[in-house]
Amino acid sequence: MPHSDDLRERLVTDVKMVLADTEELLKAVGTESKEKIAGVKPRIEAAMQRARAHIAETEFALEARARKRAHELNAYASEHPWQTAGTAAAVGAALGAIIGVLLARR
Repeated sequence: MPHSDDLRERLVTDVKMVLADTEELLKAVGTESKEKIAGVKPRIEAAMQRARAHIAETEFALEARARKRAHELNAYASEHPWQTAGTAAAVGAALGAIIGVLLARR
């Protein structure tokens, strides 16, 4: 599985290429010939296709990482039930206190 920083960097590069080609196309629409415009279109389509592929790849990598973290959390909770229950109770008490203060201000 590729590292998410590498995927992000490739995605940013592809998006920049799409934007640059789109800007070139917009400039060409007003001043250039149909041949020049037709030459830019395939580059934009190819860059957009690469960007879509990298978005899908990044999404897959992030989903895989989230599944792995959820599995690790589940394993930790199974191995340490009292610590997990204590942490959940503490978080619940803190949220309850915050909500209570906010409601008391009204």
